[in-house]
Amino acid sequence: MADADNLEMEIADSQQDKYLTFVLDGEYYGIEIRHVIEIIGGIQAITTVPELPAYVKGIINLRGKIIPVMDVRLRFKKAAQEYTDRTCIIVIDLREVTVGLIVDTVAEVTVIPADDIVLPPAGAKGSQNKYIKGIGKVGGQVRLLLDCDQLLSQDETDSLPLA
Repeated sequence: MADADNLEMEIADSQQDKYLTFVLDGEYYGIEIRHVIEIIGGIQAITTVPELPAYVKGIINLRGKIIPVMDVRLRFKKAAQEYTDRTCIIVIDLREVTVGLIVDTVAEVTVIPADDIVLPPAGAKGSQNKYIKGIGKVGGQVRLLLDCDQLLSQDETDSLPLA
């Protein structure tokens, strides 16, 4: 059993400070790599489901598993944009629920040490600030680091169509 525990610790160490970065509306965002299951290049067929919030575009069949997909642009109250060949779906694990995040494009996996992350401004009000848990400094640029647990509330997660 100690070997399994050691393996889990090694995996956690190898993922520490690593973020998958992506672009939305020209801004760079990052999510902790530990949440990422896979990246789907391009948009596959999305089946719409009635009575879901507008930002939940529907469901996809990912190798036999039905997962809901949400357009992060719409979640952040940004203007809708037509999907292109650069549009990607980032499949993440969110409180033990698999969800696809539709983003403009995936940039890279980057290391952002904890020393290079600052808290977002406390007084800043805006639709997407509750989703931001930190601001990462990468060279002369910044990455808005998302709090995956805030992307969907527990009630919203519970109402998703899951298989």
